[in-house]
Order: sequence, then structure tokens, then C-alpha cells
Amino acid sequence: MLYRVATLYYEQNRTQEQIGRELHFTRWKVGRMLVEAREAGIVRIEVVHPQSRVRSLELRLRERFGLRDAVVVSARSAADDEEVRELVATAAAEHLASLRPAPGLLGVSWGRTLDLVARAVQPGWARGVDVVQINGGLSRSRRPTSAHDMASRLAHHGGGTVTLLPAPAIVEEESTRRVLERDSAVADVLALAGRADVLLFSPGGIERDSVLVESGHIDAADVARLAAAGAVGDVVGRFIDAEGRIVDPDLDARTLGLTVDAVRDGARAATSIAVVSGAAKHDVCRAIVVGGVCNVLVTDDRAASALLASGESETA
Repeated sequence: MLYRVATLYYEQNRTQEQIGRELHFTRWKVGRMLVEAREAGIVRIEVVHPQSRVRSLELRLRERFGLRDAVVVSARSAADDEEVRELVATAAAEHLASLRPAPGLLGVSWGRTLDLVARAVQPGWARGVDVVQINGGLSRSRRPTSAHDMASRLAHHGGGTVTLLPAPAIVEEESTRRVLERDSAVADVLALAGRADVLLFSPGGIERDSVLVESGHIDAADVARLAAAGAVGDVVGRFIDAEGRIVDPDLDARTLGLTVDAVRDGARAATSIAVVSGAAKHDVCRAIVVGGVCNVLVTDDRAASALLASGESETA
């Protein structure tokens, strides 16, 4: 009954008097029940400081790059890059929950940032949201990836189902990738991922401690080689240069999941949300925005300012 009263009041915007008439309670009893609902944890009220988002940068990003939406959080209070990542991930979770209509089919990648997004989403953030994994995530090292956990958490809290991709992000041979993609267990998931109405991913930078290195898919020598070839980071495990082009076709041919072009098509036809934070990802942030790989950007004010500055220098 507490849940029902809280739903009528907070979600359906009914007055306490209207609720009382419908449920045959006095208005005072309805008020007491709303207090009890908060004390029981059924209702959570969050006060957000208006300066936690930098609206001026959001507007400039939308206007400059033609984004459907932009969410920019202030990093001034953060002690380090990890805290900035947490702030941005929380903002991404809030944006995801605010989408109207809510996603029917949400395609997700994986990584540290998306782990934090999944932890930040609240139970009941949506209803009936099915989640599908859009690129491989099985680890080749002793340390397992979190791809399955984060997708499952998003689906569980969104009241829907999860469809996982039972394959590694990168395999040893192109022929192996082709065989896996012909298997119905993989092919059906990839086909479903291609129909997602919302894509959620976090591009990776060129770093020796990236999740692809930690999970054993590539090593530090590969990172150095990719950087020397002009790579600025990866999108769903596929390494791109500053113009959004694939840097290493051979490696890309061994990578399993949606292609960069498929993610870009998602930005054209539906919603493609990129969650980016930290100085190490400034270059890949620019690449995905300028290259049209995303149409919604969730980031911090430093990354947003760097992106705008890079655009100004190019037009000067």
C-alpha cells in the first residue's frame, strides 16, 4: 500500500486529497504514508546542485556538433580521474533513466565506465527494457571481464531480459571470427544488437592499462604499435584514428561485435550514447563526435572544453 500511494503521488502527480478519496483514507493519513514510504526506502529523494551540470557547455556542444543531446558535469570538485569517471557515469545513468520513451532494446558495450553506469542505475529506472551485448567480452586472461555482469544489472533494474554475446572481443584468427559469427548462438545476438533503438558505449583511450589489455585481448606492445599507426582509442574494441577510420584492418577483422559503421548507423537512425571522461580520452572523444559515431555525449567539463577548443582551432 505504501508503494501504491507513493506511485500515485510521485509518478502520477495525484494530490494527497485525490489519493485519499480513491483509497478511502484521510488526506492526513496519505501524508503519513508518504513519510513512511521514504523511511522504508520505497521513495528516495535526491537534491542535485544546479552547478553539477554545465549547461552552457552542453548548449555549445549541441550547436557546434549537431548532437541530439549533451550532458556535461563539472569536474572541479573531483580529486582525480577516477572520481571524474564516477561523476560522469552517474550522469549517464540519470540520462538513461530520463529517456522518453524508455529504450525497448538497449545495446551495451562494456568496460570500467559502463560498470559504474550499471552500478549507478536505480532499481526500476525503466520498465521492460531488454538489454543486448553489442561486442564480445569473454576474457582470455585469468581475470574475467565485467561485460556480462553490467548488462545483466541494467536489464534486472530495468525490468527486462538480457541477451549476452558468448564470444571474446578479439580472437586469434579472422577465420575463427567468421566461424563464430556463422554460429546461431552468436549470429542471433549480433542481429538483435543491430536492431537496438539505443546504444550505450564508452570509447577507450590508447593506454597500457586499458580493459582490453587487462582482459588479455591485446598486450602493451599492441597498444604501442596502434598508437604509432595513429590510433587515438577504440570504439567497441575497434581502434580508430582521429578521423574515425579503422587503424589496423587485420586486428579489426579479428574483432567480434558491431562495427564502428554499425554504431554510426545507430547514431543516424536511433540513439547512440557515448560516455567519456578523463584527459586520456580527449582525442578519441573528438574522433567519435566529429565522426558522427554518437549523437548523445555524456562527459566532463574539461573534456567538453577540449573538444570545443579543437573545433575552434580547425575553423580558425
